[in-house]
Amino acid sequence: MIELKSRREIEKIAASCRIVAQALALAEELVRPGVRTSEIDEKMRKLIENEGATPSFLGYRGYPASTCISVNEVVVHGIPSGRQIEEGDLVSIDVGAYLND
Repeated sequence: MIELKSRREIEKIAASCRIVAQALALAEELVRPGVRTSEIDEKMRKLIENEGATPSFLGYRGYPASTCISVNEVVVHGIPSGRQIEEGDLVSIDVGAYLND
């Protein structure tokens, strides 16, 4: 079944998407050798919160972070940690934001 959204709901979705796009642009700047995945998560969380939103992953079923950061052999849902990014690492970042105004 397709659920139709109102104009206001679509505007809110678009606003949340803009925040996520900003967070991903920040992540692109931060992903460098020597940077810890936990640092990336923390800075992305601050950006999301400064924009008036809430990281949608944080606390979901006990998830402890605002992002999923997978490095190399971690296929999906990597939990940010003290792991430092190394030259040549393949890094994937997933993030979401709730905007309730």
